[in-house]
Amino acid sequence: MKRAIDHLVLDVRDLEAARAAYARLGFTLTPRAQHPFGTANSLVQLQGNFLELLAVADPAAIRPAAPGHFSFAEFNRAFLAKREGMSMLVFASKDARGDRSEFLERGLQTYEPFDFERKAKLPDGSEVTVGFSLAFVTEPRMPDAAFFVCQQHAPQHFWKPDYQRHPNGARAVVAVTMLASDPAGYAEFFGRLVEQGAVTKSEGALEVALEGGTLSVLDATRLGQRFPGVRLRDVLRKPYFAGYTVEVADLAATEALLQRNGVVFTRSGGRLHVAAEHAFGTVIEFR
Repeated sequence: MKRAIDHLVLDVRDLEAARAAYARLGFTLTPRAQHPFGTANSLVQLQGNFLELLAVADPAAIRPAAPGHFSFAEFNRAFLAKREGMSMLVFASKDARGDRSEFLERGLQTYEPFDFERKAKLPDGSEVTVGFSLAFVTEPRMPDAAFFVCQQHAPQHFWKPDYQRHPNGARAVVAVTMLASDPAGYAEFFGRLVEQGAVTKSEGALEVALEGGTLSVLDATRLGQRFPGVRLRDVLRKPYFAGYTVEVADLAATEALLQRNGVVFTRSGGRLHVAAEHAFGTVIEFR
């Protein structure tokens, strides 16, 4: 079964600054929300998936990882100690515990499921409780990237049309791009994480077919070709999430909005690119 993108975790040091920047990009954001384990977030809800801007809010509340237990907050705090950017790719789940059992059967490095609730503010200002179950997967060769599945227990309180309408015409996250020096070396891992038949290898590239999207793992040469005209950050020694792609309703309208709002971007064919240095460490592509 191919996995679908649920959301992307985008680590930022200043959540309010990131909220303001994403508003200039033409996104509608949910109000700031607080996790019970030391982080805070603000979301960009799209059609079926979303972006999560995440920051450390209460370091004292962060619990360290323990054997068999993954610490979401500690992982992202450690990530932010090095840089801002996309830290985690999240897949949708109807049964997080069932997915974890499958990860174990496939020999992946996984952990005890994690359940939590938080308050969410609705467009009318009222508050509701939303709940989630998560199952994490890590790969030792990717210390700056993690993956998990997310099962929602109150989706009727989470998804709201008022939050899903965006001035830039954004519809959904349809692609994620990673950089790695040897993409083919990760074929087995992604085959186990998604499914073997979803993985395609070519010179300097690995493509993983997802439900409604793709995950590409590229070497530095192919990454430069993928985002032409965009200055990429120095190539890191370990794989990392380099960029993501948002499908929009009308690219010309999106381009006009970015120009009006003074956003620095480049155009390459039928795509617009906001470089990592202007987007908190991760290239944003509109198509």
